[in-house]
Formats: sequence, structure tokens, C-alpha cells
Amino acid sequence: MSLHGQKPMNMMTEGIDMLKGKKKVLIVDDVPRNIDLLKGILAEHYQVQVAKSGEAALSVIAASVPDVILLDVMMPGMSGFEVCKRLKSQQQTADIPVIFLTAATDAQNEIEGFRVGAVDFITKPISPMTTLSRVSTHLKLSENDKQNKAIIAARTQQLDEALESAVTMLGEVGHLNDSDTGIHMWRMADYSAALARAAGWDEAQVELLRLAAPMHDTGKVAIPHSILKSPNKLTDEEMEVMKSHTVAGFNILSKSNAPLFQLAAQAALGHHEKWDGSGYPYGLAEEAIPQSARIVAMADVFDALTMERSYKNSWTIEEALAHIERSAGSHFDPELVRLFLSIKDELISIQKKWHLRELEQTN
Repeated sequence: MSLHGQKPMNMMTEGIDMLKGKKKVLIVDDVPRNIDLLKGILAEHYQVQVAKSGEAALSVIAASVPDVILLDVMMPGMSGFEVCKRLKSQQQTADIPVIFLTAATDAQNEIEGFRVGAVDFITKPISPMTTLSRVSTHLKLSENDKQNKAIIAARTQQLDEALESAVTMLGEVGHLNDSDTGIHMWRMADYSAALARAAGWDEAQVELLRLAAPMHDTGKVAIPHSILKSPNKLTDEEMEVMKSHTVAGFNILSKSNAPLFQLAAQAALGHHEKWDGSGYPYGLAEEAIPQSARIVAMADVFDALTMERSYKNSWTIEEALAHIERSAGSHFDPELVRLFLSIKDELISIQKKWHLRELEQTN
């Protein structure tokens, strides 16, 4: 290709590269001369998109999301207020700054505009300096807002990771002699969450229980090693000491007023209570036992039965579920047993997920 043929192509490429670095401004107005005026003001500084109606604006936005929108209020068909409401109702477009263009100066018009989500108004007739200033200001504010949200999201992720690590450490405190601690804790936590969801808990509470459940045996840190690892059947006195881990766990975890640790304390105290009142530490019966503790108790037993240990073989899921079904009305809440049996497929999926993770850890 000749040099003469390359020059226009180079100029076109340079033009595209320059546009890539510019913010996009969408002008929405049904009057062509207003669009032309605004394009003349903005085109040197920004990529300019145009739409002559509210419906057309939504189509343009769906194809290419702008950084700021200059939106006429009074248009045939869909008004600017209606367009703004639709944008603010959708996650992808809710944060786009909308500046209304209007010839009306009454207070009611401004009240309605800000109510539907606008950030500013530009009053007609259009002033170039005002337009450039308002657009520049709101683009900077929007960029700062995005950066702040990114920082908050990163910090939130760090806090979530720190919280999960803290939960893991507290859970492991109760299983210092358990070689399968991590897998067991989070597997039974997933069983607990699945049962809570089946029982009608909202997702926020389900997630809270998923994090609380691994801490149910935290109080075992207070039990002497000689009792925890005794190769013989515990004496009555030793059994009383062992039972005290429920109260010890409650005393440790309840020192925090955070909902997560309050829920964990509840589960720690009540996970050895039984529906018929024959459990410990207080011999509570039926609904006097917090539902969180009833859920964790069933998930813990189910996981223990289906987990292979050095001193026992694992039960099949069918065998473990049959045991839980037989224990309805004695050890376990009959309604929770019914729900647990109804989510058998989910329990199998959870078991498979953690089995694969266990294989990954050992390879």
C-alpha cells in the first residue's frame, strides 16, 4: 500500500484512539436544534451520543452505557422523568448521573426531577459555560463515587475473609484433636444452612447460621485433654465435665453482641438438647430449644455418621437419614426431620462438593 493510502487510515485510527479515552455523554431531546447546540458545546471534549425520544434513549443506553445523560424533561411519548425512573430502577444504569434539560423554572418541576433521581438541572436557553461546568462536575463526582465503592467493596471482601478465618480458628479450637476439622466444620455448616433455608429462613440469616455453625463446639477448649482423648468410656463425673463444653462455649461466644456470635452462642449452648427433653445441659424440650440449635444438632449428627474416622466406618447417606428419621420426636424436631429428608438431593450435592475439596487437599 502506498504512503498516500496509509495517511487517511492512520488519521482514522488516531481519531478512534482519542475517542476511546473520552467520556460518553448522551443527549436526549426531541428538538433537533437543541441537540445540535449541545453537540457543538460538548463534542470537542466528549464522545457524544444522541437520541430524539425517551424510547430511543433507552435503546441507545442498552447498546452503549453513557457516563452522563443530558435529558430533556418534556418530550412526546415518554417524558424525561419516566426515562429517569426506569434508569434508576435497573442496577446497570442506576448510577449514571442524569442532568435534566428544562425550560420550566418552577420549584415543583425541580422537586419531581430530584425525586426520580436527577443530580442537577440545566435551564434553557442553553449556556455553553454552564453546560460544560455541570457535565464536568458530575463526571468527576461519579468517578469519585465509583472509586469509593471499589474501595468499600475491597475492604468488605477483606473483612469477609477475615471473619471466615476467625470462624475457622474458633471452630478449630473445639476440635484440636480432629484431623478432619476444616472439612467437617464447613460441611456440617452447609448442611445447617440447607436445612435453615428449607425451614424458611431468609438468605441473610441462612448465611449467618452457615458461619455460626462451625463454632458450636468452641467450649471444648475448656475440657481437659485426658477426658477429650480418653480411650475408655467416661465415668459419670467425667461425663459431667464433658457436658460443660456447651456452657463454656456459650460463655465464650456470648461475650460479643454481634448477631453472628450471639447465634453461635445459642447453637453452642443448645446443640446437645433433645426434642424429648433428655438432652443437656438444661434438659430443654421441643420449641424451648432454639431452632438454630435444633438445626445444628441434626446437621452435626448427620455429618458425624457419614464421616469416616479411624475408629469407625462411614455410614451411607441412606443409613444416616434412616437413623435421623427414627430419632424424630425423641432426639430431633419431627418437622425439621421431615424437611431434612426432603432435601436429600441437596445433602448429597454438599457431600460430593466437600469430598472433591478433600481430595484436592490430599493431592
